[in-house]
Amino acid sequence: MIHPTGFEPWLGRQPVAAAAWLRAQGFKPERQALQTWPDEQGGCGGAVVGLGQGVADHWLAASLAARLPAGSFALAEALPPTQATQFVLGWLLGSYRFDRYRKPSDRSAPQLVLPEGADLAYAGAAAAAVGLARDLINTPANDLGPAELEIKARELATRCGGVLEVTLGEALTQGFPLIEAVGRGSPRAPRLLDLRFPRPGAPRVTLVGKGVCFDSGGLDIKPASGMLLMKKDMGGAACALGLAQLLRDLDAPIDLRVLVPAVENSVDGLSFRPGDVLRSRKGLTVEIGNTDAEGRLVLADALALASEESPDLLVDLATLTGAARVALGPDLPPVFSGDTSLAAALVQQGEAVGDPLWPMPLWAPYDDDLSSRIADVNNAGSSGLGGAITAALFLKRFVANPERWIHIDLYGWNPKDRPGRPQGAEAHALRAVHALIRQRYG
Repeated sequence: MIHPTGFEPWLGRQPVAAAAWLRAQGFKPERQALQTWPDEQGGCGGAVVGLGQGVADHWLAASLAARLPAGSFALAEALPPTQATQFVLGWLLGSYRFDRYRKPSDRSAPQLVLPEGADLAYAGAAAAAVGLARDLINTPANDLGPAELEIKARELATRCGGVLEVTLGEALTQGFPLIEAVGRGSPRAPRLLDLRFPRPGAPRVTLVGKGVCFDSGGLDIKPASGMLLMKKDMGGAACALGLAQLLRDLDAPIDLRVLVPAVENSVDGLSFRPGDVLRSRKGLTVEIGNTDAEGRLVLADALALASEESPDLLVDLATLTGAARVALGPDLPPVFSGDTSLAAALVQQGEAVGDPLWPMPLWAPYDDDLSSRIADVNNAGSSGLGGAITAALFLKRFVANPERWIHIDLYGWNPKDRPGRPQGAEAHALRAVHALIRQRYG
């Protein structure tokens, strides 16, 4: 891996044949530029990749895993431990494939000689967690409804020493009326998944993941184009489960709880309607301004339950608003918190591990947009502006301690192919939240 300023001196230290080959190919060490050279038997004798003005981060490594020919490759020069760890992680992320519905590729993948100093336990666990979240999001809704999401949560509980409690049927109607209302229009029964990994006396961390396995919009139905990616509307749940796996695999010293309201927002004679008034678990009444603003409803009941235990940290992850994408695009999820320093700490940790986020305000004056003449709150903002903020303000009403709460409005999708980020599912914020939890609790 070569910076432009060091290329000529490096080239002068290479075997004559390799240097001549690289000059003949016109190689320039621009970022992501890759060139191999042959050995005496006609195989691959080595490879050089340009760094441009950047560093050897995980996305650079991801590109190598996808572009190098078959063979075994080792870094020619040692990297500092943090960079070495990120390099291994990137290589593993670049090797990700979702081939459940396709014949596996017969391409022989290159192999990385693991660099010294890398935290291999973290890199392997992080890549596996991202892979789990990506697999769940990529799976189409015909194969991943609320019941199938429950199976995945149960598998995680069994594998990682947890206990899963599932609430559905009449118990869901009585205890979590908003979750039941959103899911009642589908023949696939809604449910609340409550996954615990107890550690008595340790700090309590609760994750809440939006598990809308498909979102038609309900009676305020989406256009056909708006439904094309709605299998990913359970992306928050996928990231929460992936994060839980990462925390357990690395034995984070926390008392961990994961709540997933798992529903399908569908259309039939039982669907909840615009203008309905529903009572939440917290007791607040909600007027339905739009049935396509269903994610905040299921999260509201789950957040109310989470708040009853007063966890030290409460994090919800949700593919919640298109407004967040308009504001910050697909790669940069906004972060909201009742404590701006907590949001800033998460952003800082995300930057350190290459999992970026951006702080956004809980702008109190916008709370008026959620007013209702007949209920405590409306689920849809009246102005149509600042949608990511008004959605966060809606959720805040159901959180007992907003200063310990983080809301992440993620996209969960890569709209185009890039190294290590194939078009399709993405596990946004997973590694950033893990880094924050480890930084706060050890």
